[in-house]
Amino acid sequence: MTGRSLRIPRGPRSALGSALCAAATCASLFALTGLILRGGWLVATWLIVLVVAATVIGVRAVTRSWWAPTLAGTLVAVAIVLVRYGAPPGRLQVLPDSGSLDRTLATAREGVAVINASLVPMVGVRPAELLVVVGAVSVFLLADLVAIGLGAPALSGIAFAGLWVPAIILGFPASGWAIAWTAFFYLLLLALSAAPPTAHSDRARRTSVAVLCSVGLIVATLVAGPAVAAFPGWATMSMPSFGSGPVGPMSLSDNLDLRESLGSRSGQVVLRYTVAPVVTDAGADPAPSPSASDATSVSANSVGPLRAFTLTTFDGQEWDRSDSLELTGWDASTLLSSDPAIRGTSPDADRGTLADVRIEVAALRERRLPVSTFPRTVDVRGGWEYDPERDEVVGRRGTFDGMTYAMQVEIPSLTKEDLVGAEVGDPDDDGASLEVPPTAHAADVEALAREITADAATPYEQAMALQTYFRATTNFTYDTRVAPSRSDDAVWDFLQSTRGYCVQFATSMAMMARSLDIPARVAVGFLPGESDRNGGYVVSGQKSHAWPELYFEGSGWVRFEPTPGEQTGAPPRWSDPFIGISAPDTIPDDQVPVPLPGATSSSAPGGSSTPTGAEDDEQAWLPVAITVAIVLAVASFGLALIRRRTRFRADLTPERAWLRARRRLGARGVTWTDADTPRTVVASVQEQLQAASGSALSGSSVDALESLARTVEQDLYAPEQPSVDPEILAGWVDELMIGVESLLSDRPRRGAVPSAPRDGT
Repeated sequence: MTGRSLRIPRGPRSALGSALCAAATCASLFALTGLILRGGWLVATWLIVLVVAATVIGVRAVTRSWWAPTLAGTLVAVAIVLVRYGAPPGRLQVLPDSGSLDRTLATAREGVAVINASLVPMVGVRPAELLVVVGAVSVFLLADLVAIGLGAPALSGIAFAGLWVPAIILGFPASGWAIAWTAFFYLLLLALSAAPPTAHSDRARRTSVAVLCSVGLIVATLVAGPAVAAFPGWATMSMPSFGSGPVGPMSLSDNLDLRESLGSRSGQVVLRYTVAPVVTDAGADPAPSPSASDATSVSANSVGPLRAFTLTTFDGQEWDRSDSLELTGWDASTLLSSDPAIRGTSPDADRGTLADVRIEVAALRERRLPVSTFPRTVDVRGGWEYDPERDEVVGRRGTFDGMTYAMQVEIPSLTKEDLVGAEVGDPDDDGASLEVPPTAHAADVEALAREITADAATPYEQAMALQTYFRATTNFTYDTRVAPSRSDDAVWDFLQSTRGYCVQFATSMAMMARSLDIPARVAVGFLPGESDRNGGYVVSGQKSHAWPELYFEGSGWVRFEPTPGEQTGAPPRWSDPFIGISAPDTIPDDQVPVPLPGATSSSAPGGSSTPTGAEDDEQAWLPVAITVAIVLAVASFGLALIRRRTRFRADLTPERAWLRARRRLGARGVTWTDADTPRTVVASVQEQLQAASGSALSGSSVDALESLARTVEQDLYAPEQPSVDPEILAGWVDELMIGVESLLSDRPRRGAVPSAPRDGT
């Protein structure tokens, strides 16, 4: 018997070990409560882990295999996941079908997108719940395999630590009780493995000592921890720091290369801001009113994206930005705008809705201040100057954590009717916004642009035709991965591959607009923030975005949105073909994009989503319950057959093997009394078989009988008990019976062999 087998708990000890692994896994899930709001995801994960644990315990009870319980648990977990998360919408399904895997993988991808787009703590929506369930079940199966299957319980702690890694990396740890309970169950697992497996009289005492020591260590840690932390001297120590914030501050790239794929974007909060209407009544308080009644009049969507800078020079593959040449100061009470006719004037409620925006910078390090694309006043402290040509606020030092500034935004009542007859304007940039790089496919791009806009009569209609062309999901697919370039014209490569992200969409529309003699540029900033349900908005690095701006006479630079709506939401109202002239100017706060099940945080307002709530959860659990019942019924039948076949080999000891041999021999008429010793039994069996068949056992059969008798004798009388694998014991019994059956094959099964005379009888 190997040393590894000696360390593996068996019988009730094995079941208790697996139960402790499940309990430690469930306790470790509390580590995620700092990242995900408590809700149904926690209970759902607990239930699935417990069902898988019960499966593992049941299989291990009937097999000596170290890998079979883990395999069975994995299969049951896969079945539950496919039924719960891969069922067709609105249809009851108790068994997975051919499409369950694809639907489950789609839900998992959606979960990744929701997590990347959400802020901490996020809502535990179903796609994210799927990822948590898979992670927790994987942790349990790995911990159980290592601790029970491989007999190395100390290493199982590595698996439990896996659920703590996200919270540690992101800097949102759970309470001390979470780690206390995890450690408690882990220490009990270690105590179980250290407890003696034999039936000594002091087993209860040793077990009690192990349990009490584990409990005492946990209590001592919880009680002494705060006192030790408060001891003088600890406050002077510091841990190494790598960057500021959980993943360091972020900045926007002004070197946009269309040939590069989009890397991972930070999920950190970079801006927080509030939006409130400006009270203009003569006798009213000039300060913005944060009342709930006013909150619906303006919102983050009303203010629109916060633009940091614009790009004008493009060489066919990459945008190039030069430093600002003309920077000036400005009056904080007057407007900054790309329209010279409005720039320097005071905000006027007759030209549009006035909104007061107050912004706090978080993990953003940027030399250009994010401001609304609409005319706005900017009140900011520090060395900031204004670039009138690019309509940018540029700083010497840049933004920093905790910095605040304010804007009063004049939201124009711009509609499609205001633009439909507008002529192309002159942005006074020496033609820079009309330059098209002389690439090998510049003529092809222009020809396609003219084909798309063949039915457009005005520059605005041409712009709308281009935007519609790019937003059509039948024409293009949003993809952060960019195909390798095939020419010197990245726009043409994108038009051929039809896959890209916002930089490709914005650049392609800008270049096509320029080929139609419409001034165009690309702006870089952040999409509107998500409502924090407390009257404010938050912007994370996931909201970074690029969009094209076209110049129209009388309106200045006007934003369009060619990137598909699944990433950007609805286009501006003046370029939204589904909004009529009388459509409301604003979108209520309750329709600001937020992460929802079935949609990412940048989903279009009012878009459909996967149903949520108690009703949906009950419907999802019904097929799971039926599936689990079916699986358990089939498994019980199979385990019963296996148990009957293996005859309880998993917990076979020398005494049990001896009893099994005695019963099976007794069925063939070979018996002995309790007074017989194992040595005398060997002789008695041989005599009875000789008398009944004329021959005695020989070869491997007699070796099996003698080995079994010798092992039982050592187990009963030797100072140290023998270590024989149960499989070997069962093999000896089987080998013995093979020899006996070969001798007595033609005799009746009961009373056929007369008992041989024994000494003293």
